[in-house]
Amino acid sequence: MDTFFISHGSPTLSIDDSLPARHFLKSFQDKILPERPKSILIISGHWETSEPTVNVVKVNDTIYDFYGFPKPMYQLKYPAPGAPELANRVKELLKNSGFERVNSDKSRGLDHGAWVPLMLMYPEADIPVCQLSVQMEGNGAYHYNMGKALAPLRDEGVLIIGSGSATHNLRSLNPNGPRHVPWAREFDAWLKDSLLNGRHDDIKEYEKMAPYAKMAHPSPDHFYPLHVALGAAGETAKAELIHRSWSLGSMSYASYRFSTSTSTSA
Repeated sequence: MDTFFISHGSPTLSIDDSLPARHFLKSFQDKILPERPKSILIISGHWETSEPTVNVVKVNDTIYDFYGFPKPMYQLKYPAPGAPELANRVKELLKNSGFERVNSDKSRGLDHGAWVPLMLMYPEADIPVCQLSVQMEGNGAYHYNMGKALAPLRDEGVLIIGSGSATHNLRSLNPNGPRHVPWAREFDAWLKDSLLNGRHDDIKEYEKMAPYAKMAHPSPDHFYPLHVALGAAGETAKAELIHRSWSLGSMSYASYRFSTSTSTSA
């Protein structure tokens, strides 16, 4: 299995047909990954814990962790089955790689960083899903190493998805501004160039290496899922830009596929 980083952008992705990223995700099975995964491990920027944590449930509840949006969004459901066996496997792999404490949450469902893209990618909601948290006390290298620990899952039919945003500065969003502001465009271009040329160390130290890093990500929560997905693909991974679009002037929906020479590409 290849790994993926998906920019999920705004929660309105769930209902807004004017967003190109919505149509990209709806075509995911047909155009990007026809192979059906056995289960899905998704790392969302909307679940922060002090230590790595997986949700261990029979059926995933739909978490509406957004406020003031149109009422139809709160009526959407994504009751994907949980993946307790995968959760335990994730815990095993992380502990064997030096992550001393890995916790289980037996009540948490899927936040919108998980269920919104999955609802578009796999609308049948019939593939077991486990969610893994990010740690704000960690850094890019920490989350990259987390991904490296999870690499064996790719040979076990598990689809690993990092769900965040290529750029994520909510205070800069402007529906009446330019298509994309210069600082966002420059960071997005740096990200593409670094990934496509295999500069993983630069990605891990993006705060130092990227232009406008703090503008693009005032908080790193929506960037760390990329580190996990990239680390899981390995140091020799080949990156492919599979989608790029913009919304509200500074929100990039750039999404990437990470594959290795032994991966099966569509």
